[in-house]
Amino acid sequence: MIPPMSTVPLALTLGDPSGIGPEIALAAWLSRSERGVPPFVMVGDPDFLERTAYRLGLSVPVAEIDPEYAEEVFPRALPVLPLPGGTTVSATPGTPDSGNAGAIIESITAAVDLVRSGRAAAIVTNPIAKFVLTHVGFAHPGHTEFLAALAAEPGRAPPLPVMMIWSEALAVVPVTIHVALRRVPDLLTQDLVERTARIVAADLKSRFGMPAPRLVLAGLNPHAGENGTMGSEDREVLAPAVAALRAAGIDIRGPLPADTLFHERARAGYDVALAPTHDQALIPIKTLAFDEGVNVTLGLPFVRTSPDHGTAFDIAGKGIARPDSLIAALRLARRLATRPPADNVTPFPTRR
Repeated sequence: MIPPMSTVPLALTLGDPSGIGPEIALAAWLSRSERGVPPFVMVGDPDFLERTAYRLGLSVPVAEIDPEYAEEVFPRALPVLPLPGGTTVSATPGTPDSGNAGAIIESITAAVDLVRSGRAAAIVTNPIAKFVLTHVGFAHPGHTEFLAALAAEPGRAPPLPVMMIWSEALAVVPVTIHVALRRVPDLLTQDLVERTARIVAADLKSRFGMPAPRLVLAGLNPHAGENGTMGSEDREVLAPAVAALRAAGIDIRGPLPADTLFHERARAGYDVALAPTHDQALIPIKTLAFDEGVNVTLGLPFVRTSPDHGTAFDIAGKGIARPDSLIAALRLARRLATRPPADNVTPFPTRR
């Protein structure tokens, strides 16, 4: 019998051990009672986490266990599942080391195995630095694409992942992500906009319990192109995509001027804003909810969330990293993984 997701822990990955991931995981465990942190099992090196806690002066007992016992152990110790093959970690805070690339990748792979086998309810990933992984032949564009590859069924192409940054105040989706700004007009095709919006709408229904999600699409150019006088992309690419999506039954408006899309009254009129460029989407949400934003990957066959920040090598090991975004990611992952399909309750606030 498969246990209910409410009794299965979340799987938290190690992230880059030279960054702040390990210390915010320890801090999240210490906040478990007062901040409602759900049970999780960390996939990593128990000895390294014990050393990290000692160095930071944190009283965090570490228990090396199987995930099945995580919920029982979580109130009194941080559950840790050792890396496959007993891989160990040695890291200096703030000093990225390609020698830990194998451990970073093993942690992600093992977490995916846990969730796909039903031993974990969802995956929460700590931040990684891609340049550390390239030394061992990591060929994926980023963390999300690697997860998509791991999620692929044998003989099938990987699913198309979509990055959504979520907070109680605002949720956004960048249509293009980590690319130079001058490349965006060439990458921003009608097909890409439509595929992205369809995945967003589908996951808002299936994962977030929204029967009729409301989407908006920001324009690429100032004033959404102003009828072609400030660029043709909004009129020739974005508007046809919106028309096709509406014809397919998806509630989406746009393209709308990005500079008036994120104030309080505007946000009341939609559930998620799609934006053509990375910064169009992330600047407003990081202004409104810098410490509470959560990176949610849509389009995967399992729930995956992540803190909305990077490895922060510059402050690693100083004991000043805040666990707020990780805690928000853990809490959202639990809510998404345990919400019954017919539940009317949604993690999103009602903005109508």
